[in-house]
Order: sequence, then structure tokens, then C-alpha cells
Amino acid sequence: MFLQLAHTKLNVYQFSQELALESYKITKNFPADEKFAMVQQIRRAAISVHLNLAEGCSRKS
Repeated sequence: MFLQLAHTKLNVYQFSQELALESYKITKNFPADEKFAMVQQIRRAAISVHLNLAEGCSRKS
């Protein structure tokens, strides 16, 4: 059984998860010359939103 935290119930958290998945799907089709520049930056940014929401919800202030 998984621990259900408050941030997993937020709509914005669910949307950020969808954003991360979509960014991976879309960037998979980018040209080869962009594979190590723009693709990695887009993917990291999408994951960062998702992780920052989880971290922010775990704080008490």
C-alpha cells in the first residue's frame, strides 16, 4: 500500500505529471541535433515543476 500525501490530490500536481509525460513524448520526435541541448532542458523543466510541487507541499510553512 502506498502512502497518499496531500499533494497527490491536487489538480495542479496531476496536470504537472501529464506535462512531464507529454514533454517526453513530444521531445522524442525532435531532430537529432537537438537531442542534447533543447530536449534535456525541456524534460528537466517539466520534471522540476512536478518535483517542486511535491516538495512544497511537504513543508509546513
